[in-house]
Amino acid sequence: MAYSAPSGAPLEPGLRGMVDDFSSDQRAFKDVSWGKVMMWAFILSDIFIFACFLIGYMQVRITSTAPWPIGSEVFALEVAGAHIPLLLIAIMTFVLISSSGTMALAVKYGYERNRRVTALLLLATALLGGTFVGMQVFEWSKLIEEGVRPWGNPWGAAQFGATFFLITGFHGTHVSIGVLCLFIMAVKVARGSLETGSPGFLTGRRGRYEMVELLGLYWHFVDLVWVFIFAFFYLW
Repeated sequence: MAYSAPSGAPLEPGLRGMVDDFSSDQRAFKDVSWGKVMMWAFILSDIFIFACFLIGYMQVRITSTAPWPIGSEVFALEVAGAHIPLLLIAIMTFVLISSSGTMALAVKYGYERNRRVTALLLLATALLGGTFVGMQVFEWSKLIEEGVRPWGNPWGAAQFGATFFLITGFHGTHVSIGVLCLFIMAVKVARGSLETGSPGFLTGRRGRYEMVELLGLYWHFVDLVWVFIFAFFYLW
């Protein structure tokens, strides 16, 4: 297709390429559902919030005059008399990243209309997410027993407790909401609500498993955020 300027003169090659790119992008997104658009809008807004939290954490840590607690010591566990740094955190990370794999498979089998396998994979993802939240609760209780508070801690900078509880708590809330939605979706898939289009929460249109994909987008986002939290809090 030839493009012309308003005067009728042909466009320059570079400008013609920009018009072609814009036209192809418009066609690519023309059939995207509102549900997927809204989920991406939510994810982008949440990225902004988490980015602000993590940038604030960096600012507080860099400008702190008091010594910052060392993650490998604070988040260590005693196992059979041995002091193992970041053991619990490594297990938590493995569990959450593994849940991304089961979630991706749930989306795949959902679009293949395999209700039984999809429901089982959604349930497995929810159980892995619940395990992560349980280990995070254990981590919080251990730190609280050792004297960590939002206003102070026994190892140095008082801001450590406030930033840790705020950011990990905000992420843990996201995981908990995701686990609840995964359980609901697993039940709905198992009883065929997505096939019949029965009205209700997280059902969507008849015969469409797009809601499973949207839930997968949310879950992968939550897992990706944890990678940044892991790097900032536990490895730095």
